[in-house]
Amino acid sequence: MYMGISPLSSNYALPTTRLISRVKRALGLKPDIAGPPDPTRRPARPRSLPRRLLWTAKSLLHLANRLGEEAYRQAVAWWFRRRGIIVVSDRDFFIDYFAYDVANPDPNRSLASRLHGFVLTRFYRRPDLVIMLDAPAELLFARKGEGSVELLERRRQEYLQLREHVRQFVIVDATQSQAEVLHDVTAIILRVAAGEEPAHDDVSPRLAAPLPEADS
Repeated sequence: MYMGISPLSSNYALPTTRLISRVKRALGLKPDIAGPPDPTRRPARPRSLPRRLLWTAKSLLHLANRLGEEAYRQAVAWWFRRRGIIVVSDRDFFIDYFAYDVANPDPNRSLASRLHGFVLTRFYRRPDLVIMLDAPAELLFARKGEGSVELLERRRQEYLQLREHVRQFVIVDATQSQAEVLHDVTAIILRVAAGEEPAHDDVSPRLAAPLPEADS
């Protein structure tokens, strides 16, 4: 399951989210996210009271749809899990927004950001296992060309700080070949699903052991 903000990448999404995405494309607007956000760049708030009220209302409506989207995808994941299916999430809302809406110390951040952080902290289910595919920022930028090397390194460090906030956090060396990364990730998931600890508490380089047998 894709559990990030981009509606173009979502295999499960609310009808409202798909509608908003279609409207944005029709109007020629940019997608919600096109690379790591830059925390040093904050959109200017309108100065007049009517425009500020409209800006706040739009922000809260956007937040309402995001919260609904997060709840919907969590419900879909729960439905699969209740049937004994391992759910592998591409991204996660708590992980993605932790640095910006949960741990953000900025006293001037928006009401929507504060509300979103409160909901993520109090009500959103955190992953049982987080696997971080780690590589130097220069390599990540060379692969996709999104953001900048500086922003990618900042985002990388933000992800690394999450080790203290999730049950199990394992780092896989993403400078390896795709086949090697797939082998490592599969082995880690199957071991944790079987009730075992990952091969390493924190860092998991190449796993030499054969993959455990998966139940049919």
